[in-house]
Amino acid sequence: MGSYKFLISGGGTGGHVFPAIAIGQELQRRYPDADFLFVGAKDKMEMEKVPQAGFNIQGLWISGFQRKLSWANLVFPFKLLSSLSKAKKIIRQFKPDVAIGTGGFASGPVLKMAAKTKVPFILQEQNSYAGVTNKLLAKSASVICVAYPHMERFFPADRLVLTGNPIRKDLLKPLPAQAEALEAFGLDTAKKTVLILGGSLGARRVNQLIEKELPFFEAQGVQLLWQCGKFYAEDYKKYSRESVQVMPFVDRMDLPMLRLTSLFPEPVPVLYLN
Repeated sequence: MGSYKFLISGGGTGGHVFPAIAIGQELQRRYPDADFLFVGAKDKMEMEKVPQAGFNIQGLWISGFQRKLSWANLVFPFKLLSSLSKAKKIIRQFKPDVAIGTGGFASGPVLKMAAKTKVPFILQEQNSYAGVTNKLLAKSASVICVAYPHMERFFPADRLVLTGNPIRKDLLKPLPAQAEALEAFGLDTAKKTVLILGGSLGARRVNQLIEKELPFFEAQGVQLLWQCGKFYAEDYKKYSRESVQVMPFVDRMDLPMLRLTSLFPEPVPVLYLN
């Protein structure tokens, strides 16, 4: 059997990037002789995270369409045409056997051109409420892998496969020692630690709530590991101190996964380190 060529696209946020990496890692494990090429959006996090995972990536000049009046929307048609043209060139040169999209605006042009050039493609939807890009591409997809049941309200029912969400291999390794996790973040081993996540880019409402309630956390005698997101790092880094560690992004997510004891309702997941 000859080696396969997999074209994987998705990005803009960690919710799209990391599933794409996880899929690539698993395919690499099953098909060690396969060739892989990722396609993302220039200047987005995938351009850093994908090479760190050991894969090649090419970037498109593309961004999301703003749902409110914005000058950025005037440039969007030019970005889209540019990205469609480059995606077609990438497909022609790489000649993939299959394309895989995990959502986000970068996957749109890639999978659109895959369909036009008769390359079969698979969609992977992480959320219970489908993203715009995946919904637009669904009719042309060969298979749509979903994490939740009842997704036929968004996608053709005959193409749905309930797979759950892919997990990166580094999260499947034995967890590190608790002391290592606490030390890595400069945390006090004698205190309870609360991890606040609002997504890789940040969540404004979550950050506003934590900012408002910092005196409450201090009164409880707990310390915070606060992932505020890339978009909000400059606004909230001023709150960093011994009992509050403010970070744009937590790269080593295996460390905070130690002893998960409580999960509050969305959108404020809270995990305990000790």
